[in-house]
Amino acid sequence: MPAGPILIFDKSALQALSLDESNWLDNFFMTNITPLFFAETLADLEKEVGKGRTPEEVVGHLALKTPDMQATACAHHEKILGGDLYGQHIPLDGRIPRDFGKVVELDGKRGIYFEKTPEEEALERWYNREFLDVERQIAKQWRRNLCGLDHEHSYSFFQNWFPLGKPKNVTQAKILADAYFDGSSQEAALKFGLNLFGIPLPRIAEILARWGNAGDPSIREFTPYFRHLYGVDLFFNLAMAADLISRVRPAGKADNKVDIAYLYYLPFCQVFLSNDNLHKRVVPLFLRDDQSFIVGDELKADLRKLDSHYAELPDDVKVSGFYNFAPDPPEDPSFLVTQLWDKHLPRWRQIKAERVPRDKSKDAAIVADLNRLKNAAEASDPVERLPLEEMQFVQITRNPQRRKGKWLCYPEDA
Repeated sequence: MPAGPILIFDKSALQALSLDESNWLDNFFMTNITPLFFAETLADLEKEVGKGRTPEEVVGHLALKTPDMQATACAHHEKILGGDLYGQHIPLDGRIPRDFGKVVELDGKRGIYFEKTPEEEALERWYNREFLDVERQIAKQWRRNLCGLDHEHSYSFFQNWFPLGKPKNVTQAKILADAYFDGSSQEAALKFGLNLFGIPLPRIAEILARWGNAGDPSIREFTPYFRHLYGVDLFFNLAMAADLISRVRPAGKADNKVDIAYLYYLPFCQVFLSNDNLHKRVVPLFLRDDQSFIVGDELKADLRKLDSHYAELPDDVKVSGFYNFAPDPPEDPSFLVTQLWDKHLPRWRQIKAERVPRDKSKDAAIVADLNRLKNAAEASDPVERLPLEEMQFVQITRNPQRRKGKWLCYPEDA
């Protein structure tokens, strides 16, 4: 059964949603929750808020709206990059790289059991207004990091990259960045990029040796995720040096580099959702043909329309939970969500027509197998790797809330 296109949202988009609207976001999309979202949310613990509200209330309310049924916490980009530089390439086709998986063998089959990540466990505490002391200390540091970046050195350095004149818009800055690391001097571009990311010199030597042994391939072929990050950062520096992106943010605001860093995770989604003005200008430049950028307010209006649409259903239908009565969006193409399903899941209507009702008599056996798998995972090796093509099953642990706002997510007897 389709679970919806994979979507990344930034904090601005989620903040704009009501609690009821956030339910439909969770229902109709598989969401990739980036480490940056957790960092920005946690940093709000140290942020001044409006009169009558505490930082704990602000963070708790945002955590309550964060998707929890079809959400996956993405692995940190630095960890993905580390693997990529050593040849462990992650597909850049929309799938979400997840951390904290254990290889499990059960009944002769091998697969991955994913426990809740520390971030997912934190979210569950946060919407209950429970914060660990260590998280409060981390919040202070994150607030300083998000607001205190100094770009003056980079601004001065990249001024020298414009012998023929500065780019006049962000599109030209993107073309200039692409021309550099896709040009003929791949070795020079690779060395510069590794230094740009602060890779230690001994490791740079190892990577260059591996590159030479591989036959001096293009950066795109050799380290595809590094190439993506490289493209984002080089573009940002060139656009900033050309005064197309401000290197200064008002006091108390997060730096533009934080907004740009959301693009580090762009390969791991089909839909990118944001209300941020910088994202509106920049994200479309980096999209694949099979991706969409959606302005947060536009999707909010559609989720509000969906909320009204389903509110008209009889109470005896609603009590089954919207994961049961609305597994797919309405077939009416006037809904933006339906349009996104049609673009990114073109077979969903056929799958819906062929869907067989669930046999509830088998539920007990399914739960028993899931518990057996969980018990087997406790004794498994968390370090062992299992190639994607060898996985025969994947289990992900989640503890979704039963009710949010006026909606019952799944029935009381589930």
